[in-house]
Amino acid sequence: MFSLVFPGQGSQKIGMVREFYEKYDLTKQLFKDADAILNTPISKIIFEGPDEKLNLTENTQPAIFLASYCIFEIMKKEYGYNFEKFKYFAGHSLGEYSALACSGAIKFEDAIKILQQRGKSMQEAIPNGSGGMLVVLGISSKELEKNLKENNNSYECYVANDNSQLQVVVSGLKKDIELLSNDLSKKKIKNIKLNVSAPFHCKLMKPASEKMENYINNLSINKLERPIISNVTAKEVLIPEEIKRLLISQIEKKVRWLESVEYMINNGVKNFVEIGPGKVLSGLIKRINKDVKVSSINNEDDIKLLVND
Repeated sequence: MFSLVFPGQGSQKIGMVREFYEKYDLTKQLFKDADAILNTPISKIIFEGPDEKLNLTENTQPAIFLASYCIFEIMKKEYGYNFEKFKYFAGHSLGEYSALACSGAIKFEDAIKILQQRGKSMQEAIPNGSGGMLVVLGISSKELEKNLKENNNSYECYVANDNSQLQVVVSGLKKDIELLSNDLSKKKIKNIKLNVSAPFHCKLMKPASEKMENYINNLSINKLERPIISNVTAKEVLIPEEIKRLLISQIEKKVRWLESVEYMINNGVKNFVEIGPGKVLSGLIKRINKDVKVSSINNEDDIKLLVND
């Protein structure tokens, strides 16, 4: 049993999918369409940067989606790869939109446009640079929640991503993230500050979810042929109206990635294929369960390996 997964923010890099762009007219057309839909030279930002521009959330989200979608389309149309054997489509945060578009539930143009707006809304939810995120390693989400409750209200931070048994990401105001980091370091708990300017997937994102509500409610979602795994519930969802409700909620709720992967494995998935830039999800899945097979598709050699497997 197979599951297809798509990465979220942090996987972007300058030059991603250039190999496909140079070889295939299909990719060139998708990039051209993206520039027109977004009214932004996203192609130039992806291929030339600079990093500061690509890392702007309103550019990052559509850029990662575009890269993932291009690889998926090449696999499907140029290699004739059969995705019918995949039981689930899933994605991490913005990757859920990639999953919906590649499954045929939403149109390419709708997905990329809404992700630009989503990125902008999330970036503008609090003053630029006043929020932060912290990766905490070596303890579970449960243990970290306990640590957060024991801080005597000296700072306020929130679990944003429950990524694996021993990797949790926390969001909060920068000053609170600093206090939490110091607190964890004193307890010899390894933590790393992320290079982000906003605290995603926590209640500080409420202005963004309110702003996105109309956009998402107006999104046209076709009847799903296979289930999507929701970041919010860590369970499968098929009903379009329910998907909309969860996409709105997802903006300020934690990404339950560990539980999502465990749900898929418990329901028969033994093979995961990650499509998109980077190998973040592949690494997390292997940490969650070393017995499953994971393939990461970044380039043409990766596709050939998978096709000939």
